[in-house]
Amino acid sequence: MNDSEFHQLADQLMLNIEETLDDFDGDADIDYETNGGVMTLSFENGTKIVINRQEPLHQVWLATKAGGYHFNYRDGVWVCDRSGQPFYQLLSEAASAQAGEELSFS
Repeated sequence: MNDSEFHQLADQLMLNIEETLDDFDGDADIDYETNGGVMTLSFENGTKIVINRQEPLHQVWLATKAGGYHFNYRDGVWVCDRSGQPFYQLLSEAASAQAGEELSFS
């Protein structure tokens, strides 16, 4: 993957997250901000989830209350370099736990 492909894939990932949050009709109040390739999700209880690009590594990193994860793009999916779990699965689990209600990203 070259830098241009990485940027396109990372941009699409963050756009999907923004669209999911914009369409979310649950009770939880979740704010998000994107600045310089870093997206921060802020929850009512004061916790945060941070998603950022690591351009030199062509990775996306996810920091949650439960821990930190690094993702590589393989076979059309961002997957954790340790567990092999898909990005959206880990994000959905972490966001649901931190929001106190079900959130599903895809």
